[in-house]
Amino acid sequence: MTRPASDTTRAITFTLDGETVTAGPGETLLQVARRQGQALPTLCHQPGYRPAGNCRACMVEIEGERVLAPACVRQPSPGMVVHSTSGRAARARRMVLELLQSDMPAAARTPDNELQQWCDRLGVDAPRFPARSQPAPDASHPAMSVRLDACIQCTRCLRACREEQANDVIGMAHRGDRTAVVFDLADPMGRSSCVACGECVQACPTGALLPAGDRPPEAPDRRVDSVCPWCGVGCLLTYELKGERILRVQGRPDGPANRGRLCVKGRFGQDYVRHPGRLTRPLIRRKDAPKTLPVDFDPGAPLRYFREADWEEALDRAADGLLRIRDRHGPRALAGFGSAKGSNEEAYLFQKLVRTGFGSNNVDHCTRLCHASSVAALMEGLGSGAVSNPVSDVAHCELILVIGANPTVNHPVAATFMKNAARAGKHLVVMDPRRTELAREADRFLQFRPDTDVALLNAMMHTIIEEGLTDEGFIAERTEGFEALRDRVMADYSPEAMAPVCGIPARTIREVARQYARSRSMIFWGMGVSQHVHGTDNARCLIALALMTGNLGREGTGLHPLRGQNNVQGASDAGLIPMFYPNYAPVGDPDTRRWFERFWGVAALDPEPGLTVVEVVDAIHAGGVRGMYILGENPAMSDPDLNHAREALARLDHLVVQDIFLTETAAFADVVLPASAFPEKSGSFTNTDRRVQIGRQALDPPGDARQDWWLIQAIARRMGLDWQYDGVAAVFEEMRRAMPAIRGITWTRLQREDSVTYPCDTEADPGQPVLFRDRFPRGRGRFVPAPFSRADELPDQAYPWVLITGRQLEHWHTGAMTRRSRVLDALEPAPTVCLHPEDLAALGASPGEAVTLHSRRGRLTAYARADDGLQRGEVFLPFAYVEAAANLLTNAALDPWGKIPEFKFCAVRISAGGQVPAARFGIAPTA
Repeated sequence: MTRPASDTTRAITFTLDGETVTAGPGETLLQVARRQGQALPTLCHQPGYRPAGNCRACMVEIEGERVLAPACVRQPSPGMVVHSTSGRAARARRMVLELLQSDMPAAARTPDNELQQWCDRLGVDAPRFPARSQPAPDASHPAMSVRLDACIQCTRCLRACREEQANDVIGMAHRGDRTAVVFDLADPMGRSSCVACGECVQACPTGALLPAGDRPPEAPDRRVDSVCPWCGVGCLLTYELKGERILRVQGRPDGPANRGRLCVKGRFGQDYVRHPGRLTRPLIRRKDAPKTLPVDFDPGAPLRYFREADWEEALDRAADGLLRIRDRHGPRALAGFGSAKGSNEEAYLFQKLVRTGFGSNNVDHCTRLCHASSVAALMEGLGSGAVSNPVSDVAHCELILVIGANPTVNHPVAATFMKNAARAGKHLVVMDPRRTELAREADRFLQFRPDTDVALLNAMMHTIIEEGLTDEGFIAERTEGFEALRDRVMADYSPEAMAPVCGIPARTIREVARQYARSRSMIFWGMGVSQHVHGTDNARCLIALALMTGNLGREGTGLHPLRGQNNVQGASDAGLIPMFYPNYAPVGDPDTRRWFERFWGVAALDPEPGLTVVEVVDAIHAGGVRGMYILGENPAMSDPDLNHAREALARLDHLVVQDIFLTETAAFADVVLPASAFPEKSGSFTNTDRRVQIGRQALDPPGDARQDWWLIQAIARRMGLDWQYDGVAAVFEEMRRAMPAIRGITWTRLQREDSVTYPCDTEADPGQPVLFRDRFPRGRGRFVPAPFSRADELPDQAYPWVLITGRQLEHWHTGAMTRRSRVLDALEPAPTVCLHPEDLAALGASPGEAVTLHSRRGRLTAYARADDGLQRGEVFLPFAYVEAAANLLTNAALDPWGKIPEFKFCAVRISAGGQVPAARFGIAPTA
C-alpha cells in the first residue's frame, strides 16, 4: 500500500514497542529504532545513501496495516503504533536472512560479511533451502574482483556508482532468477567504463565485490585513520593493516571533503610503499658514474650508479658539499626545491633551513609549476592566494562554472560533488578546449580555442556591463579600479568581436554571461587557466567576473583554483616559495624580516626574493647556482624543456636528493637520502579547501629509511644550526606562532578533530570556510584589466599542431609513485597521446599504433589514442611517463607575474611510426 510521506518539517510523536518516542524531521523508523537501541538488521541500507528498502531485512509491524513495512524507508506519522519485536516481524526478518544465506558460497568472501554478522547476531542457523546455481567469478579488472555468487542484489553498489560517485557504470539486468548486477551491460567488468573508484567495493555487504588479488580475505589487526596522499581534495581515509601490509583502504564517512568517497588512486594506489625499488640505504655516487640520465635508465637498479653508505657518511657528505659551496661562492649559489607531497612541518623546516642555513631565499616547490599565476592574481586582486570557498559549497550555489580544469581526472572526488549538484538541479557550465567527462553533466559546454581564455572572459564581462548586470553596490563599497577595466572591456571586447577569436558564438557568450551574473555563482579553475604566459591575466579575468557581480563573501559563491598535489596549499602557506616567509609575509618588508630574524634567532636574513624553479635552472646554466638540496621533487621530469633542465642538474657541483625512490632527478645526485613515504609519517596537510588535516603514521619506513623531518634537521645541524625538535608536534607548535591563520589550531586539537579550516583565530574558533564576508585582506578588491595576448609559441607550417599536456586519472604528476603501484600501472602501463579521430586517420595511423611528436626542443614517441573530445589540430599528452616525457617538448617561456611556464600550449608536428621505449616500472610490489 502506498502512503503519503510524513511532514518533514516538524517532530513527530508515535509509539515504538510500547514506548512513546519522537522522530526528528525526516527521520525513518529505522533511525528512531536504532536510536532507541533496537537491533534491526539491514543489508541494503547504507548511511548516507538513498534508502532503497529492497532487502526486506528490517521489516516492522504497524498497527492497522495489513503488510509489514521496511523500516529503512518508512517515516512515522503522528500516533502511529509500531512493533519491531513482534513475533511476526521477527520471523519475517529471520526468513529473509535465511533465504539470502542459502545463496552464499561455502567460503566467506570477506571477513566483514554483514549478512553473516546479522545471522550470527540473531541466531539464524544453516539455511534449510537449496542454493541456486551461481555465476562464475570475474577477475578481468586489475583493481576489483567480481564474485556474484555472494551477491544479494541489495543495490548498494548500484547506488554507490550511480548516485554517489555519479559514474553510471553499474546496473541491474535480466529478469527473475537471472537478475544480476552488470557493468555497462558488459561482460566481463574489465571491458566496462569503470573508473575503479571502488565505492562499490566499500559499499558491498557480502564481498561480492572485492579488491583484486590472489590472497584469501584477511581481517586487519589494526586500523589507522589518516588522509589521502594524492590530490588536493584531502579525502580522509582509514588504512586497514596486518603487520606491515596495507590490506584495504576505506573512505571515512566523517571526512568533510569526501564523505566516505575515494578515487582509484586513494583506494587502490597505496601499494607503491612496498615496491621493491624503495630506497632503504643512503647512496653516494660512484666516482666513475657519469652525471646524466641514461637512455636505459633503470630505477630498479640504483647500485649501478651509486654505492651504499651509512648515515654518518651520507649526511656528512651531503652537508659538507653544501657548506663548501656556500662558503666559497656565497649563499645564493645554493638553492632548495621542497615538496608539495610532504607535510606542513617538513615544508616549514625545509624553507627555514634554506633561509637560515643556506642564507638565501632560493627555495621553491611545484606550486610554481601549477598555480603560481593564480596566486599572483589573487594576491594582487584580493590580498589572499587561498580559495575563497570549499568545494562543498556547490550545494549552496545556483551555477557552477568550471574552466580549464578536468576534475573527473585530477580531483575525482571533488568532481563527484559537482556531478551530484548538477543532477540535483544546479546549473553547470564547463569551458575548456577539450571536451572532458564533466561536460557530460553540463547545461552548457563551451569548447573554446586554446589560448583564448582572456578573449572569452572579457567578452562575458562586456555583456555583464553592457546589460547592467553588475552589482553596483558591491563594486562601490568593496572594490577599486572598475572604471579602468570597464573602459577597456567595453572598447575592445564585445562578444561579436571575440567570437571569431575564441570560437564561441556571441549569442552563447552572452547567454552564459547573463546566467553567471544573475546567479549565486562559483568558479573553479585548474592548470588549463594557470599554465600559460598569460595565466595571471586569465585569473585576473575570473577575479573580475566575481567582483563585478558580487559573487564573493557568501556561501555558494567565490573563486576556487583547484589545488594539484595534496599539500600545495600547505607548503605555500608554510613559506616554501622564494618571495614569502610563512603566512605569505613578504621577504622584502624590513619589519617582517626583522620579526623572523628574532623568531629564528639569526643575525640577518636575505632581503631579496629568491629564484623560482625555472629561474634556478637558468641560473645553474649561467654559473650562479652550484649546489642544490631537493626534497621529494622531480625536476628531471616536471620542468619544461627537460633537456635544458637535465643538463642543468648534471652541471651542479653538488646535488643532494631526498626521496623514496631513485627518481629521474635522483639519478643526477651526489648523495641520495632514503626518506619516508606518506603512510610512514605523521604530520599535518592542508587541502584545497584550506582544511588543515592530520596524517597518521601507519607503517614503519623500510630498511634504514628515515623520517623526512629528521633528515632535514640532521642536515641543518651539520650546517651549524642548533635545532632541537623532538617530533612534528614541536614543529607544528612553532609554525602556529609564525602563522596567525592557524593560531587557533593546536596539535592536540588537530589530533582530536582531524580537520580544521583556517583562518582559525582561537582554539574555540570552528574555522572560517568562507572568506571575504566583510572585507578583503588588501582592503578593497582590485579590478585589473587583462589585455588579450597570445602564447609565446604559435603553430606554424613547420609545427602545425597545438600540444596540451596534463594528467591521467590513474597516474599522478611525474609517475614516481603511481607507476610503482600494481593496480595503477596495470590500468595505464604505457604512454599514450590523444588525437581527434579524423586527425589520426589523416596521419595514416590507427589507435594503438606509435606516433612521434617533435617540438623545437625535443622529440618522443607514444601510442596513439583516439579522443573525439579534442578539436582538430590539438594533441593531448600525459606527462607521467619517463619513456615519453611530455616536458621534453614543452616551452619554458614564463608568465611575467607568476613565473610559471607555458605547459599548456606549444607547437608540435606529428608523424606516424616510431619506437616507444620499454617501460621499467611494471614490477609488482612486494607483499
